Parts: sequence; structure tokens; C-alpha cells
Amino acid sequence: MSPVIGVVAPRILAPAVMLAAGLIVKGYSDTGEGFSAGVIVALAIGLRYITLGRRRADRTLAVARHANVVAAAGLLIALGFGFQGVLSGAPPFTHLPPPGSPVIGIGTLELTTAVGFDVGLFLLVAGSLTVLIRYLTELLPDPADDPGDER
Repeated sequence: MSPVIGVVAPRILAPAVMLAAGLIVKGYSDTGEGFSAGVIVALAIGLRYITLGRRRADRTLAVARHANVVAAAGLLIALGFGFQGVLSGAPPFTHLPPPGSPVIGIGTLELTTAVGFDVGLFLLVAGSLTVLIRYLTELLPDPADDPGDER
């Protein structure tokens, strides 16, 4: 493994999460980006697992061991926000509040059902891909067990 990858891979997760948060927040001037944000975070986690090996990556990133719970929570959040309109007699996936109604906001971020849906979608995608990455890295030899690696 390249020394550059060995140094960069464990440290790239924080910038990936910041980029993902920016994509989710940016999505409310355009379309939502929960899926893209989840893929970006999962790619950073995958790089970490490939370079560090499964055992070491599991020790340094405890939430990845519970990625199935994160994915399930994301599914429930996305479905909850997606079907919230049904409670008010609207079709599923109707964005609330309706156009022209006052919206609760944090700074310039408007909190609508679309934001909640995208956060749920982000958790679902990141969690599902992390579960897949963890299972696939079981098939790879652990870098710590490699006798040719002099670290």
C-alpha cells in the first residue's frame, strides 16, 4: 500500500461527512442530494476499510459495526417523512408545508419534509453500503496479518 493512502485514508471521513452535509443543505435551492451524500460517505468508509483492514477499521469507527441499524433507522425516517402527507389527506410524498405557507427555518435552511426525507435517504444509503463494504472486506486479507508489510 502506498504511504500516501495509508496517511490520507483514515483522515478523509470527516471532510466526506462535511461535504455530505453541504450536499443535503444545498439541495433545498435545487433538488435534494441525500443519495449522493450517502454514497460519498460510504466511499470514504470503504477506503478506510480497505486500507486499515476490517479489524482495525471496526475498532476506529464503532458506528460502522452498527451500520445495519443506521440503514434501518434511515428507512424508517424516509418512510415517515414520505408518508406524512397521508395523515393530512394528501398523497404520499407530498412536501409539507405547502407552497406559500410559512416555513420553520434554521438560518437559511428551511425545514420541510423534503429535508427529513433526504436525511433518511442519506442514512439508508450510507448504512446499506457500509454493511456491504464490511461483508466484502471480510474476503480481503487483513493488512496487519501481511508479513510483507513493514509497519
